[in-house]
Amino acid sequence: MSDPLAVLEDLRSESAELDRIVSELSEDRWALATPAPRWSVAHQIAHLAWTDHSALLAVTDADAFAALVRDAVAAPDAFVDEGAEAGAALPPAELLARWRAGREELLRALAAAPAGTRFPWYGPPMSAASMATGRLMETWAHGQDVADALGVVRKPTDRLRHVARIGVRARDFAFAARGLTPPADEFRVELTAPSGDLWTYGPEGAAQRVTGTALDFCLLVTQRAHRDDLDVHAEGVDADHWLDIAQAFAGPPGAGRAAKGSAA
Repeated sequence: MSDPLAVLEDLRSESAELDRIVSELSEDRWALATPAPRWSVAHQIAHLAWTDHSALLAVTDADAFAALVRDAVAAPDAFVDEGAEAGAALPPAELLARWRAGREELLRALAAAPAGTRFPWYGPPMSAASMATGRLMETWAHGQDVADALGVVRKPTDRLRHVARIGVRARDFAFAARGLTPPADEFRVELTAPSGDLWTYGPEGAAQRVTGTALDFCLLVTQRAHRDDLDVHAEGVDADHWLDIAQAFAGPPGAGRAAKGSAA
C-alpha cells in the first residue's frame, strides 16, 4: 500500500518539473505538435487540467462526478479529446493558471481525505494514494509528450517507481483489454531505478521474467516509446507477449509509438 503523503509529495514534484518546462514558453511554442495525434503542447496541459478537475470532483462531489461519467458513456470516443480541445482554446497564460490552481486544489483534497476512503473513478473506485499515483503517472507520461515536442531531455528520477508499479499491476488488464486471457502465473519484474537501486516485483523464482531500466519500462507501459527502442527484455512466451501489449492506463488499447526509423 502506497503512503498517501509520500505519493502526494512526488506528484507535487512531478507537476512542478513539467511546470518549469512550459512556464516560459512563447505562445507559438504552446501550439507545437506533440507525438499524440492532433494534440499540441496546449492540449497536453489542458488534458492534465481537465483530468485533475475530474479527480477533484470524484473526491469532493460524487454527484457531479457521476454526471461526468454519464457524459463519458454517451461519447466514449470523444469526451477526452473534447476536454483537451476546450482547454487548449484558452490563452496559454490562462490555461497555465487553471492547471496550477486545479492541481493544488486536488492535492489539498487528497491530503485531507480520511484514511480508508475510496472515491469513484472511470474504472474501479480508488483510494487517495491510488488517485495520486494515477495522476503522477499521467503527469509524467503527458510531460514526456511535451518534452518530446520541445526537444527537452528530462532527467529521470525515482518518482518513476509509481509509474512502474502501476505498469506491473496493470498486466492482467492489458491482456483483458484485448480480449485475451491473462497468464495464470505471476511474472518476475526486475528494474534498475535511476538511483541505481533494483526494484523487484513478483516471485523470485518465476519462470516468466522481465528485466530492464525503470525509465524504459515506464516509457513502454505508458506507450511513449516502441519496445524496439527500449532496454526492456523478456524471458518466456507470455512475458514477451506482455511487452508487446503493456499499458499502464485505463481504457482501450492505445496505438503506441512507431519504432525509430520505421515508416509508420
